[in-house]
Parts: sequence; structure tokens; C-alpha cells
Amino acid sequence: MDETTAFRQRDRRPEALGNLSVFPDETICVLLEYLDPRDIAHLSCVSSVMYILCNEEPLWMSLCLRRAKGPLDYKGSWKNTTLHLEGVTQENDRKPLHFDGFNSLYLYKRFYRCNTSLDGFSFDDGNVERRRDISLDEFSKEYDAKKPVLLSGLADSWPASNTWTIDQLSEKYGEVPFRISQRSPNKISMKFKDYISYMKTQRDEDPLYVFDDRFGEAAPELLKDYSVPYLFQEDWFEILDKENRPPYRWLIVGPERSGASWHVDPALTSAWNTLLCGRKRWALYPPGKVPLGVTVHVNEDDGDVSIDTPSSLQWWLDYYPLLADEDKPIECTLLAGETIYVPSGWWHCILNLEPTVAVTQNFVNKENFGFVCLDMAPGYQHKGVCRAGLLALDDDGNSEEMEEEETHDDDDDSKLSYSDLTRKEKRVRMNGGGETENHEEDANGVSKRYNMWKNGFSYDIDFLSKFLDKERDHYNFPWSMGNSVGQREMRGWLSKLWVLKPELRNLIWKGACIALNAEKWLRCLEEVCTFHNLPLATEDEKLPVGTGSNPVYLFSDYAVKLFVEGGLEQSMYGLGTELEFYDILGRANSPLKSHIPDVLASGILYLEKGSYKVVPWDGKRIPDIITSSSLDFDASMLNSEFPFGIWNKTLLQQRNQGKPAPDSFGSLSSHVWPYIITQRCKGKIFAQLRDDLTWSDAQNLATFLGQQLRNLHLLPYPPVTRPELLNADDVHEELNIPPEWKVFVDDLCQKKKDVTNRLENWGNPIPRALMNKIDEYIPDEFFVDLLHVFKDTDVGDETKPCTWIHSDVMDDNIHMEPYADDDSVDGQQNSWRPGHILDFSDLSIGDPIFDLIPIYLDVFRGDSDLFKKLLESYGLPLIRSKSSAADSTRKKALSPSYRTMCYCLLHEDNVLGAMFSIWDELRTAESWEQVELTVWSLLNSY
Repeated sequence: MDETTAFRQRDRRPEALGNLSVFPDETICVLLEYLDPRDIAHLSCVSSVMYILCNEEPLWMSLCLRRAKGPLDYKGSWKNTTLHLEGVTQENDRKPLHFDGFNSLYLYKRFYRCNTSLDGFSFDDGNVERRRDISLDEFSKEYDAKKPVLLSGLADSWPASNTWTIDQLSEKYGEVPFRISQRSPNKISMKFKDYISYMKTQRDEDPLYVFDDRFGEAAPELLKDYSVPYLFQEDWFEILDKENRPPYRWLIVGPERSGASWHVDPALTSAWNTLLCGRKRWALYPPGKVPLGVTVHVNEDDGDVSIDTPSSLQWWLDYYPLLADEDKPIECTLLAGETIYVPSGWWHCILNLEPTVAVTQNFVNKENFGFVCLDMAPGYQHKGVCRAGLLALDDDGNSEEMEEEETHDDDDDSKLSYSDLTRKEKRVRMNGGGETENHEEDANGVSKRYNMWKNGFSYDIDFLSKFLDKERDHYNFPWSMGNSVGQREMRGWLSKLWVLKPELRNLIWKGACIALNAEKWLRCLEEVCTFHNLPLATEDEKLPVGTGSNPVYLFSDYAVKLFVEGGLEQSMYGLGTELEFYDILGRANSPLKSHIPDVLASGILYLEKGSYKVVPWDGKRIPDIITSSSLDFDASMLNSEFPFGIWNKTLLQQRNQGKPAPDSFGSLSSHVWPYIITQRCKGKIFAQLRDDLTWSDAQNLATFLGQQLRNLHLLPYPPVTRPELLNADDVHEELNIPPEWKVFVDDLCQKKKDVTNRLENWGNPIPRALMNKIDEYIPDEFFVDLLHVFKDTDVGDETKPCTWIHSDVMDDNIHMEPYADDDSVDGQQNSWRPGHILDFSDLSIGDPIFDLIPIYLDVFRGDSDLFKKLLESYGLPLIRSKSSAADSTRKKALSPSYRTMCYCLLHEDNVLGAMFSIWDELRTAESWEQVELTVWSLLNSY
């Protein structure tokens, strides 16, 4: 055999992969990640090439991280770790097979990244400015929210400067589990000693690193080892309660080759990062300049931002060498003891050149506050422009057209307004290159795009605000799950800032106008006040108060609520049902009357031909502004005493169940707003006083809530007036099932159909194992059993199957008033007692247990003593099974704890998130029964 023949090996790929050989190796590797470990094991036996692909460590790393939960125990390789999690014992003496005749550039590059050492790489000092002993005034003028700076000396006095080495941390905190970063939906932790063992032996392309925002809770002593530098002590998120404040500080530990890929910090906050040991290479781009190889996606519906980016190591190896000098990032090598400041909106990427330990914090101050508000405003185009500059407007890649447009008069705001833009996709993409395999072609086009970025783009709040969608409103458009805080928390944050920082109200007002459209709602308030001869809100009172889902204003002796959330249709039903309830309450002899604010007026505000008009409305007819439109209303609704009352509202909700609620009043929603005026309560809402109440005050609150729930649940409610709600059958009559109970159970059954999707949309912290057991925990038979409960109950004739349900008795809907207790000195008011329950716009009719859920989770925060106190004063019987009448499955449906847990799972709000945040042990629960008994077992002994 000659030498040429000896090296001409047979290509195994076509024969070993068959029809799959048409796909690139990268695509096949991605497809394999969708299989489970046992299928991968079987597939590895199919052919030699499949054996190679199925034994790749990155594949097993991905499989492992998707399945792991809680503390992770690394077993020397990801395949061994995965098999350990699967309970599979591997034969230690089995040697891996080797095959010739197969070459893969994709696998080779990945192998190189996994095994390369950075010792031989040369890095200069970089071009980030370096400063030492800078004053706060200098920092504010030259750098804050403007440009990065590398600072020396800020950590010189920290104990962490000497004690935060990997060996010392491992010795002191080796048994402490810390959270680790990975591209996985699960939150995974590792004991620090196990992580260090992994760090020293791994050869991963993108190694795991400790990135723990709760390190202060896991190891409180660490917080004593450092202090926030004097330059960064202002943080406006600090005024939020601990449970509502977004993650803001992280302990970061990582090996060589690990790091953070390209990103912009959440909510456009700024950050400081101090390195305690090792070396880090930083690369940064100004706002709007998307790095080569990075793609920004912005969801058209809710503005959620996601970023496709190579790992930091891959970017430096594969993309950085292709950049022309003018397109290279700002760079520096961060050394131990140094701090880097990253302003709002700046892209950055970090590569650990050796094992490192660092601490970082994000913050909001007066310099970046406007950007943070902008990032939480509804819409999507402005989010794209903040991150990708004018590329976000260039869907067709026509940069020349954009450059020509930028030559127009800068004073003409409409030239860059949102209304001139066309929506082309559900998810708009902004590329910095990297959509093709040919990175050099990407690099050739990137300079041209960067020139466009330079011409006309400005990271200025007034410029960026031009791209807001003025037709979208905070109160009635979807909220991105990627936002740092929830909608309620954001409203509460602005409200608190307004009170606590009066000297900065001009700035806060500007932010509120961006995030909440506050100027628009203030104008609406003024029109309502003028019509009813009420005093206008003062400068101090012009911002909506609290965390409610509609604009609420408190001024003088009045409270005005504008109904906005969900559009006009939902708003009409919200106010209509509330007015129907007040009508019933007004005719009933109930003590509840004394604990609900007096209704002074209600009506409809609308904009017609540029002028605002107001008409009173008591809920008992369809307003002319609505009947004069092209909307059709059926005879039942037209003949209803309250056409937007509870049963018409319930029918609408059932028709829209499981899908986005269409606003059939859409043509009117932008200029018609219902409102209600009530007497202003004196005092404060419970949310403002939670931490100041004595134990006696808290017990009094629990007793009060029990009494008022009893009063609410004893009130009469209107009979079911819509036959459509009963599905045109008479099974409820045959079995003596109250029609309202059948409506309630049918509604639950509909909610079950999309329960998994709804819970997944809420995201963590629900363990995947529990998500997979929902159908087992709530079988279809549950609804049959629930429907028939009155055949098996012994609750007496006086107990109604259903009651009014407030649905939203939370800390911002309970009003407290000051009073002088027995320990008062000279009659001074020194205690707080509950006076009123607010906001009845979310009323429904169903199982009274529903009202216990928000009270126990939000008001009491899981305090069992307060919950017992409430139940003692409530005094009404809960539906439960006779011990001898029902079979075992029926008894389960009648168990209060089981029924309540089912209601939590089917709830439209994220009540499970509250439960998992209160009881940490639920994160490792293996069954819903375990969750049920941990949270709701008290009900079984009531």
C-alpha cells in the first residue's frame, strides 16, 4: 500500500448519519439536547458518528443542568453527573471507543475552546480611563451615566481585600451552597467546596461560575467584609421592601475561561464591580452599538428583551480578531483591588484570565433614573433603540435611507417618532452581525452599520423618549417578565420616591410621565374635578398613589379612581360590578357599610373632538357614549338592571378564558374612561405601616379582617341571569346544585386547561418536577367531585354555597387609622387600627375560601398565628365532607387545604410565587401534597 492510500481514510459521516448527514454538526448537536439521557444512550449505539456526538461533554452538561435542582454534586464529568442524577450506575472499567474517518471543524473549535489556556494570550492595559482619589463631585460631572472609569483605592480598607481568596473562602464557607450561573431555567447551587473542586478539574467551553445575588443571606459574614464605595451609595431601589427590591448585589467566583457574555445591565441600571483576586479582561461598547456576533430580540407584544450572544471566550477568539481598529471595543484588564464603573446602557463582556473573586452591585440614582423609567415603559421600539441604536429602526438593512432621514431637521420630532415605524415581526431583531457562519462577512458590514450608529443616535432621555409608543399605556398593555420589578412594585416605587424625595420631584415627575403616562391621567383628573366642583390636586398630590392597577388620586377629602386597566370593556365591567355591589350593600343591614368608603359620585369621562366631557353613571344603564357606537348588545344585557354587573362580567370572562381578552370596545378605549369618587379615608394604608405596627395592632387587624370577611360573605348576591353560563343543561337542577356553584366550578375547569402555560409564564421558582405533576394533583375528577359537594356536606341550611369574593384584600387595600390606646400619654395617638377595606372592582362570586388566599400570603406573609386569629373571628363554616357520606376521592375534594391549594394553582395571579418566597423549603418539595400541607394545613383543623 502506497503512502497516499494509507492516509486516504473513509469518510464515516454520510453512512453513519444517513439522511441526517445533510445537517451541519452544530444543528445535530442542538437537536440532541432535546432528547433525554436514556434516548441519548440508545442513540449512541446507532453508529460511530452518533457515538461521538452523543458522548460530547457539552451535550451532557446541557442535559444535566436542565434536570438538576437544588445543590449540584459534580462527579468529575457531566456525563457521570447526569447519570448519577438519573440513578444509573456506570461501569468504571469501560474504555471509550475511538474512530477514524470523521472530522468536524465545529467540534474541533469547541474542543479548542474547552482546552485552551489563556496564559499565552497577550493583553495590554487597555484604554479605559484610570482614576484614583476622585471626589464625588468629579465623578458625577465626568463619569456618572456618561462613560466607564477604572478606579483604584476604593477597596483598600476592606477586609475582603485580604480574605477573599479562593482558598480562604473555601476553608470558611466550604459547606455553604451558593447559586451558580448557567444557561438553564433552573436555579442551581453548589456547596462552595464542591464548586472549587469542579473549578479545578473542569474543561468546559463556558464554565459555571458562582453568581449569587443572595450570598448575603447564605453567608451574612461576607457582607461585613466590604462596604459600598462612597461614589455609589445612592440607590433609589433601596426604598423598596426587601421582597420587592430586584436583585442588586452579587458574589462572583469563576475559573479561567469563564465570564459574562455581551449584555446590557437589567433595567438600564449602572453598576460597579470590584475584583478581589485574579485578573479580568473587560470589553465595553457605548449604548446602541451592538457588538459583532450579537443579536438583540425585542418582543413586539410586551417589550421583553433577549440577547443571542457567543460565550465571552468564543467572542474573543472568533470575533474580536475580525474587527477593524475603529470598531474595537473600549478595553481594560481589571486587577485585584481595582473597581470598574459601568454606566447605564453600556454593553460589556468579561473574560476571566485566571481564577477570580469579585463583588458587584447595580444601582439607580438621579443620573440614570430616567433611563430606568424608560426601560419599564410599555412598548418595544424604545427598548430596541436603547440597546441597538438606530439599527432598531432599520428592519430592511437600509442604512443609507436612515442616514438620509437623519439629515432632516432635528427639531421635527415626528421624523423619529414611533408612529412612522412599521411592525414587521412579533419579535424584532437587531443584529451586530453573527447571523451567518461567515464571521468575516459580518465584520465587513459592521463598520457601515457602526457609522450609522454614530450619525444621529444619542443616549439622551429626551431623544430616546421619541420612540415611545404613545398609543400604549402602562395600565392596559402587557408587562414584560424580563423587567426588574413587577407593575405593582414599579408604581409603588414611584409613589414612595414622590413622598421621600420632594426636592427631586421635577425629575421624578418626568420619569413618571415616561413610565406611567402620568401627565395624561392628571389632565383626566382635572376634568373630573372641574365637573364635580372639587378642588384640584396640588403639586404634592398630582402623582397616582399606591400600587393599584388603575390611577388613583388622593387630594383634599376625596379619592378619585380612573378605570383604565385592560381597556374600556374591562373597565366598564369593573366599575359596573362595583356599583351593583354598592347598591345591594346600601339596601342590606350589614355592618360592612361602616368599613367601606362612601361613594360620592361615579361617571364616564370621554374625549370628543378635542374636548373632554363628563357624564354621571350609576351603573344602571348603558351610557350613551357606548350605545352611540357601532357596538352590539344582546337583549339580556340591554334588559339587565346592571348591564355591566356581576353575571354579565362572569360571562365575558368565561368567553375569554385561556386567551388574551379582546377589547370589543377597542375603538373607544383610547378616549373613554369610567371613574368613581369616594370619601377619602384618614390615615394610611397597611402597606405603609406594616413594619411599624405592634403585635397587638396586627392581632386587631386579623380580627377585623375575619369580621369583615364574614360580613361580606353573608351579603346577598343577585341570581344567575345568563342561561349561557349554565351551558344550556339542567344538571344543576337534577342534582340540586345551586346554579352559581356550577358557574364557579365550570370557570375553574376552564382555567385548568391552560394552567401549565400560565404557571410557566410566571417563571421560577416552581420546580420542574412539580410542574409535571399538576395533572396528577388536579385530575379531571376533581371538578366532578367539586360540583357534587352538596350531596356530601353537612353545613346546615344557613350556609350558602357561594359568596361575594373581594379577590384583592391585600396590603394596599386595607386602610388603617391612628388612635390612642391605653398606654397613650396625654391622649396622643400612638397605635393603628383598621378602618376600611378598599377597591371592590375585582369582585366575583364563588367559594369564600378564595378570599383567604391573598390575606394569608400578602397581608400576613404566612404568619400562622395571625391566620388563626382571623379564622376565629370569621366564624362561618367551611364546606367539608361528612365523615361517613363521601368516598375517599370526594373527601379529598372537600378537604379545605386541598381545595385551597387547587385554587392557588388555578389562580390568575402569581400566588405560587408568593408561597415559594415565604416558605423556602417549598423549593425542594417533591409533591404538591407537601406544598399543600406546609401552607394550608391550618384550614383542616378550623
